[in-house]
Amino acid sequence: MYLCFNCGKELAVEQHVGFRDECPHCGRPLHVCLNCSFYSPGAYNDCKESSAERVLTKDRENRCEYFKFKSDTSNTASDKAKTYKLAEQLFKK
Repeated sequence: MYLCFNCGKELAVEQHVGFRDECPHCGRPLHVCLNCSFYSPGAYNDCKESSAERVLTKDRENRCEYFKFKSDTSNTASDKAKTYKLAEQLFKK
């Protein structure tokens, strides 16, 4: 599942996000650092990809060739409940 950094709505993103692609919900650009899996606040240039060029404005479209749309890895409440139940069963005395 992919989410827009700006509005947080789910996106139907194919394999490649173009430099000028926009969110269909809010119209903000999608090819931005805040949507990238390499974005890491605190890392050098806030990016885990050491070969990437510096991008100053993280919420504006850029031409970074290393861009890879990050997927939302947060679990839903249902998934968390299942995980908790399995953990309880596993560690039950």
